[in-house]
Amino acid sequence: MIRKIQPPIAKMIPKTLEKFGVARIDNYFWLNQRENPEVLDYLKKENAYYKKMTAHTKDFQNELFEEMKGRIKEDDESVPYFYNGYYYITRFETGKNYPIYSRKRESLTAKEEVLFDCNKLARGKSYFQLGGLSVSPDNKLALFSIDYVGRRIYDIQVKNLETGKILSDKIEKVSGNAVWANDNKTIFYSSQDEITLRSDKIFKHKLGTSQADDKLVYFEKDETFNVEIAKSKSRKYLAIESGSTLTTEFRILEADNPDGKFRVFQKRVRGLEFSIKHYGDSFYIMTNKDKATNFKLMKTLETATSKENWTEVIPHREDVLLEDIEIFKDFLVVEERSNGLNKIRIMPWSGEGEYYLPFESETYTAYTSTNVDFNTDVLRYSYQSMTTPSSVIDFNMNTKVKNVIKEHEVLGGKFDKNNYTEERLWAKAKDGTQIPISMVYRNGIKRDGSNPMLLYAYGSYGHSIDATFSSTRLTLLDRGFIFAIAHIRGGEDLGRQWYEDGKLMKKKNTFTDFIDCSKFVIEQQYTSPKHLYAEGGSAGGLLMGVIINKAPELYNGIIAQVPFVDVISTMLDESIPLTTGEYDEWGNPNVKKYYNYMVSYSPYDNVKKQNYPNMYISTGLHDSQVQYWEPAKWVAKLRNLKTNNSVLFLDTNMDAGHGGASGRFEAIKELAKEFSFLLDLEKIEK
Repeated sequence: MIRKIQPPIAKMIPKTLEKFGVARIDNYFWLNQRENPEVLDYLKKENAYYKKMTAHTKDFQNELFEEMKGRIKEDDESVPYFYNGYYYITRFETGKNYPIYSRKRESLTAKEEVLFDCNKLARGKSYFQLGGLSVSPDNKLALFSIDYVGRRIYDIQVKNLETGKILSDKIEKVSGNAVWANDNKTIFYSSQDEITLRSDKIFKHKLGTSQADDKLVYFEKDETFNVEIAKSKSRKYLAIESGSTLTTEFRILEADNPDGKFRVFQKRVRGLEFSIKHYGDSFYIMTNKDKATNFKLMKTLETATSKENWTEVIPHREDVLLEDIEIFKDFLVVEERSNGLNKIRIMPWSGEGEYYLPFESETYTAYTSTNVDFNTDVLRYSYQSMTTPSSVIDFNMNTKVKNVIKEHEVLGGKFDKNNYTEERLWAKAKDGTQIPISMVYRNGIKRDGSNPMLLYAYGSYGHSIDATFSSTRLTLLDRGFIFAIAHIRGGEDLGRQWYEDGKLMKKKNTFTDFIDCSKFVIEQQYTSPKHLYAEGGSAGGLLMGVIINKAPELYNGIIAQVPFVDVISTMLDESIPLTTGEYDEWGNPNVKKYYNYMVSYSPYDNVKKQNYPNMYISTGLHDSQVQYWEPAKWVAKLRNLKTNNSVLFLDTNMDAGHGGASGRFEAIKELAKEFSFLLDLEKIEK
């Protein structure tokens, strides 16, 4: 790597931040000013520095991009699903970045109706996202929402599917979450607080009226809760969900009665979480009621929905996490997770002959797919592993006949799953807990410490990272890299307790688990500190920030995407999106014990004079979830304090938000940057 170019140095303007009598000095607080020309100039200088420093890899980046793009079937389409008289299809055309949504009436041989061509809608825009797509019950109208910035602020509009015209109704600056009532003219939608972007209100809109005339249906006063609205699979009910990290509340209304009043399903009780699904005359409730940490399934009549009426269908199990259910006329399908792996359980309502779908791989991912019809014996599910491309499978629950409808194609003619090995290993954490690691590599590697390895993790919000297939990942595997996922605490990979043991005052388990997994793969000689790389995004970027402060000697490089690294300042600023809703995840820093604990690990607050690994850090100027200034301030402080010549790049997408660039090919260009960073450090040039 070229290291003679001088990096930009952000000026230091000390700002004293005091809490509980303790002062923190933030020299880069001024970078919080999004509209300040000096801030934008600094970000542009960092981008220019990154481009100059990596100019020698530009051609290689393009080659990597073309290689990864070359594995993608460009003229691809989804497996059609049948709903309310139509087959719905999402397809891509060669050379185009965005999907085309279409449908065919009654038969797949019928004429195609294009609902939305996102390539046309995105024309001339640097960012585009279509959301909230919903067809009216009479099939004549479609709701849709568009975000052109990347801050997840949408405008909702309505298209007449018979004429192709866009109606005059326009609902601006909302969340994009919207549903139809059954009268085909009433729309319910959620809107956000303008500053915090917390989804806090549900409105009712009548077609042909203005947004100013919309009626407020529900306002969520509690700043730790968000609201959204949905329609039951049975199409009978509309449901407003108010949710926080620890507590749920629903309000329901018959979809045939849009001018009626929503009623509380079960009033909120702190710590009571549940979700509801309607079928027949009953609701099925997945809940943690009565200390069911891994959740259980209960049932109640639709006429008596409060919790004292709930009866047990599937009891709580200490070693099995209940993740979801799917209801059919003759079957209940249950998604479970045990020993870190997905299980799909088929339970006939008759009570006889229940069974599990057989999955043979050592590490895999399986989950139910689009199942919109009650009156079928066919379950649609998806299956993949780290060596097996994803498949969409229709499974007849009566005959047990499996029909693979679609298998993900890897183009280029070089991929053969038998050329790769996947493993599941267990690393011992410092408290004795066994942490699973999913790993994939090309056959023939030697465990002599010389292999480059990319170790990925997330570890927050109870979000499990499953062992999935990636055609783009082959670019690393075919050049000798091992790719691994550390299933650290903070996710739900091994059940709900796995999450509980990686949040609030146990958050540090997330970080030490990852460090212990890193030590394990080094001890087992899969790799060595000279060749080990770590990657994480958002809350996984927080993980990256902590591990390089605590154990920088273990890694040659890290990739941190949109990293949440300025924990204290962000969690003390209630105007920032997501903050108040996060107190049950990280703790409320207005409470001293949480403040002290968070300060002790916050990456930005713990940067110090020491050697740091090579770093590629990416962000988006319009990110609504992790504000751009967190990585910008972090990089500025790292530049000032790091004591070695490792490279440090800040790459800011000036047109995008938390999800990065929009469009399937733009996202691959971002991946090519990350891969070229790793391969350059490994001196792999082709």
